[in-house]
Amino acid sequence: MLQSLHIENYALIRQTDINFGGGFVAITGETGAGKSIMLGALGLLLGQRADAAVLAEKDRKCVVEAVFDVAGLGLKPFFDEADLDYDDRLILRREIMPSTKSRAFVNDTPVQLPLLRQLGSRIIDIHSQHQTLTLADSAYRMELLDTLAGGVARTEYAAAYRRYADLKRELEELTSAEAQNRKEQDYLQFQFDELAEARLAADEQQALEEESQLLAHAEAVREGLGTAAALLDDDTEQSVLARLRQAKTALAHIADYHAEAGALLTRVDSALIELDDIDSTLLSAADSVTYSPERQQQVDERLALIYRLEKKHGVDSVADLVALRDDLDARLQNISTLDSRINALMEQVDKAFAEVQTAADRLTASRCKAGEALAKGILPTLRELGMPEARFTVSLTPTATYGPQGHDAVAFLFNANRGGELRDLAKVASGGELSRLMLAVKSMHTSRSLLPTIIFDEIDTGVSGDIAGAVGRIMCRMAERMQVVAITHLPQIAAKAQQHLKVYKETDDQRTVSCIRELNVDERVVEVAVMLSSDPPTPAAMQTAKELMA
Repeated sequence: MLQSLHIENYALIRQTDINFGGGFVAITGETGAGKSIMLGALGLLLGQRADAAVLAEKDRKCVVEAVFDVAGLGLKPFFDEADLDYDDRLILRREIMPSTKSRAFVNDTPVQLPLLRQLGSRIIDIHSQHQTLTLADSAYRMELLDTLAGGVARTEYAAAYRRYADLKRELEELTSAEAQNRKEQDYLQFQFDELAEARLAADEQQALEEESQLLAHAEAVREGLGTAAALLDDDTEQSVLARLRQAKTALAHIADYHAEAGALLTRVDSALIELDDIDSTLLSAADSVTYSPERQQQVDERLALIYRLEKKHGVDSVADLVALRDDLDARLQNISTLDSRINALMEQVDKAFAEVQTAADRLTASRCKAGEALAKGILPTLRELGMPEARFTVSLTPTATYGPQGHDAVAFLFNANRGGELRDLAKVASGGELSRLMLAVKSMHTSRSLLPTIIFDEIDTGVSGDIAGAVGRIMCRMAERMQVVAITHLPQIAAKAQQHLKVYKETDDQRTVSCIRELNVDERVVEVAVMLSSDPPTPAAMQTAKELMA
């Protein structure tokens, strides 16, 4: 339940702290005193959007914080899934900055507004004045019936419908892809055949380019290698190797007498061996270089093919062309298997749809049963609220298609008078009748839910006298199982509350502000008397107030 509410710099509220008791809490005050402002602030904690217009002082942030007792509500799995620390004492805080930026916190952990809304829907129900019209909303009617039915059939149907919708969407995407691929198949096949016929190897381009360079300069390369070999050893005494052999012989004669000459002899011998090997390699390389016009043409044509394919497909290497070829092959293979995949998926969709139909039938049956219980359950409350001849029934008709909410259209049929025709309540119920209907529905709805707190914002609109007293008695009964907070103008309701809060305005030299405080017993008598008559109240009103309080 809601234990406390702190509001700072919100609209007409400068700063206020409100402590709420359990059971039945009444909030009263003159029109315009700020009762709905308090609800607006509380709405921020439940994920409603806000802007800088809510700031009373534009250079300071607005802060709204509430403390809830959530023990026994089964919220720990929700907290675990949201990766939040759970505690039976829940603190929600919302801050609106002058820059219009907003921050939200759950037990001091920053959260996004969608999560705040999900959590809020599990701990409090705020029934504002305009929400009486939700009785005419099909989605609300179905939610009400599903809650009264326990929600199991709705959960099963939702799971079946999600599976069906996911499979159907996958089938549509696959069918669309198949149609598009069929259009592209000939072109893809042409591209693949061209690349496949090229028999590309990922590393061939560099080897071909090197061979092309060699073939283009074959004569110069052969001549250069031959010249180098001749300079090393041309069978004359002037060649490098001949002179190096002479140097080796000279050093060999003196190596026994001169230590450094021996070391130099070793080095000359090593150089002679190395140069001898180089000479042999040069001769071999020169012999291997041959110019072939036929091979030159083959290499150039192969490179031209590779360059053309690279340019055509916008890639930089043969490796990219090979990857493209493999991708085209995979796409063509995929096209060839699409028909069998589509047929298999169609069977899955048909099976999933059959499961949706079965689940929808169970959901309809559960709603029919809940509708009968609702119609039967609210009639005593309607009689207590001054409509003894009222008739109410729930009508379910099948819709043309299956949707996320099922296969039903829900209508609430109503007539307040004996013998009158049952018609859609939105067309036949007056404002006061709608308010009483909604109170009866809420009374039954909350008896089946775990919601710990409900706030009524002037649900008593259009009622007075004995009916007002009946409304108060019904709220008292609701308060036996949950916290009920009622913003009311009716003394008959305020008198029955266990806690009475008064909203009022104060004006200083700078501004008018809204304030709220809890009334003691004597103050409550005066407040109820004022609601009955005038301010100050008459002696008769004071006596009536005491009787109502008693």
